[in-house]
Formats: sequence, C-alpha cells, structure tokens
Amino acid sequence: DRARRTPGSVLLAAGGERLTAEGLAARARRIGRALIASGVRPGDRVALMAPNSPAWGAAAFGVWEAGAVLVPLSTRYKGLEAGGLLRRTGARVLMCTERFRGTPSTGLIGRAEGEPEGGRPFAGLPELGEAVLLDVEPGDPEARREGSVAFAAFLERARAVSESAAEKRALGVDGRDLAEVLATSGTTGAPKGVMIPHGQLLRGYWDWASVVGLDGDDRYPVIAPFSHGFGVNAGLLAGVMRGARLLPQAVFDPGGLAGLIADEGATVLAGPPTLFQGLLARRAAGERFPALRVGICGAASVPPELVRRLLDEGVVRRMVNAYGLIEGTVVSMTREGDPVEVVAGSAGRPMPGVRVEVVDEEGGPLPPGTRGEILVGGFGVMDGYWGDPERTAEAVDGRGRLRTGDVGVLSERGDLSVVDRKKDVFTVGGFSAYPAEIEALLARCPLVAGAAVVPVPDARLGEVGCAFVVPEEGGAGASAPDLGAEVIAWARENMANYKVPRRVVAVESLPVNANGKTDKAALARRLAEEREE
Repeated sequence: DRARRTPGSVLLAAGGERLTAEGLAARARRIGRALIASGVRPGDRVALMAPNSPAWGAAAFGVWEAGAVLVPLSTRYKGLEAGGLLRRTGARVLMCTERFRGTPSTGLIGRAEGEPEGGRPFAGLPELGEAVLLDVEPGDPEARREGSVAFAAFLERARAVSESAAEKRALGVDGRDLAEVLATSGTTGAPKGVMIPHGQLLRGYWDWASVVGLDGDDRYPVIAPFSHGFGVNAGLLAGVMRGARLLPQAVFDPGGLAGLIADEGATVLAGPPTLFQGLLARRAAGERFPALRVGICGAASVPPELVRRLLDEGVVRRMVNAYGLIEGTVVSMTREGDPVEVVAGSAGRPMPGVRVEVVDEEGGPLPPGTRGEILVGGFGVMDGYWGDPERTAEAVDGRGRLRTGDVGVLSERGDLSVVDRKKDVFTVGGFSAYPAEIEALLARCPLVAGAAVVPVPDARLGEVGCAFVVPEEGGAGASAPDLGAEVIAWARENMANYKVPRRVVAVESLPVNANGKTDKAALARRLAEEREE
C-alpha cells in the first residue's frame, strides 16, 4: 500500500543506502519468491539474524510476502541462545550475516549445534534446512559451507516462481495468521516464543504511531534492534505504515546521537530515560542540535525534573511515556496535552480496544490508587507461547486477560503507573534481563555448580547482574582470584552481552529461604551492605 501511494518516498536510510517504498516492495517480493522456490510454505518459520539495516527490513517483508512467520534473532545472541530458539520454533530457514563485527553467525551456532550434516547447516537442528548468508557473495569461502547459500545465489531462485503465484501466496495471508514469533525470557529460565498475528500488529502499531503523530515528514533513528519487538514493530512496521524515514542504527553510539539529530534531521527518538539524560548532558557541554519533535520513553520511572528539563532546554518539544510488552502489544500511552506530572509519573491511558485492570492476589478488581497486578485484555493479547500450552495457560486466564507480572496503580481518570515487578527481572540499558535464564545458562559453564543472579545499580545501564557462584568441584576453587574473570569470559562467549554478569562472587553455598528456594533477598542485602561500607 505504501509503495502504491508514495513510491518514491525514502523509507529506510543507512550507510549511504536509501531504500524507497517502491524499492522496498520490489526487494521484498523477490525475497518472497526465492523463499517459496526454496520450499518455504505458509506458516513456516524463517529466522533472521542480522543488524539493523535496510536489508533487514527487506528480508522481513520478504518473509511475510511468502506467507511465512518471522523469527527475529538478536545479533547479541551466542550459539546456545540462537540455537535454542531455532530448535524450539522449528525454523526452516535462517537468514543471517557472517561479517557483522567479524562474527560469523553460522560459526557461533555451529559451535553449539554442530557442524553441517546431510546437506543441513547444523547437525543438531534437523528441521533447519538452509542458512542464507546475507553479506556473502557466491564466490566467497563462506558460501561453500554445506547447507549455506550466498544471498545473490539465493535470489536467483526467484526466477522459478512467477509474479502471479507469489502474489497469490501473499494475498492468502489474513489478519489471523501469525506474523512473528518473538523471543522473551521468563522466570522459569527457558526463553519462550510469543505468537503475534498480523492483524494485531497492524492495529496496535497504527494506533501507537497515531499517538506519536508519526508521518512522512519524520526522520526516526531506530536504536532498538529490529530483532526486538519494539524495534521491528514500533520501528520498521510503524514507520512503513506511516511513511516516515527510518534511520536504522546497526551499532548505536550514544556519543554520536546529537550529531545524528543535527546531520540527519531526526525528529523522533525512542529509548530509556538514560538516552535522554545523555542528550541533556551533550546540550550542557555546548553541543547544538535541533529540538526533537517528540521523545518516547518506556514505562520506566521518568523523573519529572528530567521531563521538565528536556522541554525547557529545547531538547524535545513533546514527551510521550508508554507501556507495552511483547505478550500484550501496546497497552497504554500518554496523550497530547497531558501535563508533565502525568507524562513523568504514568504510562498514560489504555489504548483503544485495550482493557487494563489492577487486581489483588485473588484476581479481584482494586479501586483507583491501590497497588496490584496489572491484567491486560483486548485485541493486543498474544495468541500464546509457541508450542507451550502450559505456560500459555499460566499467562492468559480463562477470560483472555494477560497476567503481566507487573505491579501498577490506576488513577481516578484512568492513567496507569507501573510501580514494581512481580516477576524476577531487571532492565539493562533498556533490555529485560531475567535472572532465571542467566542462571540456567551459567549452569552450563564447566566452572559453575550453582548460581544466583541479582541486579545491582549501574550509572550507565541502570542495572546490571551480579552472579553468586558455587564453583564446580574440581574446577576453579572459591578462593581462586581468577574464577570471576573466567566465568565472565565464558558468559561473554555464550550469552548476549546485556545478560552477562558484570561481577561474580564465589560462595560455598547459596542461602535458601523457608520454602527451600534461593534467598535472593539475602544476597541483595549483602550487596547493599557492601555499597554502604
């Protein structure tokens, strides 16, 4: 639709490349035809592991053109993480980069899942038939790896599928069909795949863009990875729907943000409060850049003074606070004209078609001003977790309401404030980190017999993890000064960087509470006492 209405409008711009609406549609159609020629059927899962770029956008829309389901994988993932999600979703094809930051995706995954076997790229992933290498030419050595194909050679397959057959496939997709399976971690330790249909995404992020006022005059740096729900949906999808020019950031440099605003004429910026605090610091240091039309924060607590300073010092003309989660799409947003106190102290009012309740431990509704768990109903609730009906039933009640695990308060006029978490989770530079998942990964480290992770404050990232580790018998001893460094080095090799503990404390045993569970509160108190000394 966008290509028909404004064919020459630039939708994606990065690294000197400008991709128009017409160009994006053409690339997506060709990728879709090549996927069909490769045997991808409607509903098959196709994984995409690459940095933010115009090519990522074309590949995503190509997956949807083929009637397939997109499974975005973070470039921060290591082999264990990426391989686990490929296995759980039964992905048929992996589209990936080999040269981003000098790290081959197939090499990372191969170390965890085995080398090529029987024409497939990884012995341990029997359902994955092929890896399409997005940044490799047919004559490059990587293209000769069994089960892999260079991107140009892959595209040549499109000739075998007619335009009319491809269009029929694309038009066969409706709003109830799955668009994405997005990874989210949880308190149980194993990441889950959230199933989101097309209609839900289109409605939710059209409304999000309407509140933001996103349109064809906007220049929007997308800092959140496209592999993250916010990046692909509130970035790529919303931007294409509204005709904004997206500036995808493959590697984000906070120090260069002011220059990006000045040089590219950026008008819209979304991120955590620390991002906007950095802009204020740049302004205080004498850097000059135009005011952003709008800034968007997550549901993290935003100091009212920060909002006032951003407005008073001309960094932004308007601030929006919002709350959403992968399982519930866009839940609430502040609106045009809301006072500073509402923008800073709440995530605004529910979106159209979304119901928000705050309930007690028994699920009964609580009056305004009372803390309780946030339940979300309406069109935005996920279809469930991929292949996991038990966890789906735990997350969505019999009335179709999502148990968010967040603690909130509703005001008399309906503004929602998110004040705490029921789930064991902390936020590292805008990414949700789940201690249970990190602990499960650390359990695979040969130096570790047991681990417990608790968050600690960090000036730059907000919070980071501290791991209390019981050394494996026969491994590095508890008194070994290099244990922490070795465990952190292993973690950097095997998990995304935001999950890596910044500190490791060796202990003989982990404290337990009366229920026999690890006493995280006791560990947190120990760290707090250390900081006070």
